Amino acid sequence: MLKVRDLNIYYGGIHAIRGIDIDVEEGSIVTIIGSNGAGKSSTLNAISGIVKYQGNIEYKGEKLPTAPHKVVQGGICQVPEGRVIFANLTVEENLRMGAYLRNDTKGIADDFEKVYTLFPRLKERERQIAGTLSGGEQQMLAMGRGLMSSPELIMLDEPSLGLAPLLINTIFDIIKEIKSMGKTMLLVEQNAFKALSIADKAYVLEQGIISTHGNAKDLLNDPKIQEAYLGKKTS
Repeated sequence: MLKVRDLNIYYGGIHAIRGIDIDVEEGSIVTIIGSNGAGKSSTLNAISGIVKYQGNIEYKGEKLPTAPHKVVQGGICQVPEGRVIFANLTVEENLRMGAYLRNDTKGIADDFEKVYTLFPRLKERERQIAGTLSGGEQQMLAMGRGLMSSPELIMLDEPSLGLAPLLINTIFDIIKEIKSMGKTMLLVEQNAFKALSIADKAYVLEQGIISTHGNAKDLLNDPKIQEAYLGKKTS
């Protein structure tokens, strides 16, 4: 579904991403793990058209547009790190903003119901100002807003960031539910254990380079990955 080839990203004189390749198969969860500053968010931002890049990105066999709104129209949405909700709007208004580029009234209404079924807490707080929600509720809202664009591929950037352990479990359960709806996901996550536990395929990004990749469960059981990212001593 998504093919990233020889992706390079520069910030001035800094070569942040160095010729990486990534494949995301339809219906799968692919995760990118790595430490802070490894280039995980930059990779998603390049796919979304937010940052300039060199290389080639194909989506469903065609070159991906570089204009962010065309990326969204093509069926890709990004749920950004830190949630970035519209704090002064209500929950419903935030969700409606997710459907800004759509004009299929019935489809939008159907997706509202799907989002409220997936996140019943949002339905309860439909008229509440989004900035007054808890961190977990804001993350649910950001994910729901992304779903309102009717994406085929959802990119999640650090969905567990700053959340309590119980809420982290809830968010990852919801990610699995979203996959069961037929969605494809590219997940960037510092919580390597949770990410590898639910993903089909994984890439390890270190200082802008893919150091290893493969089946997520295999990497979960790899002693080097366990020591580097899961806090387990292997010697």
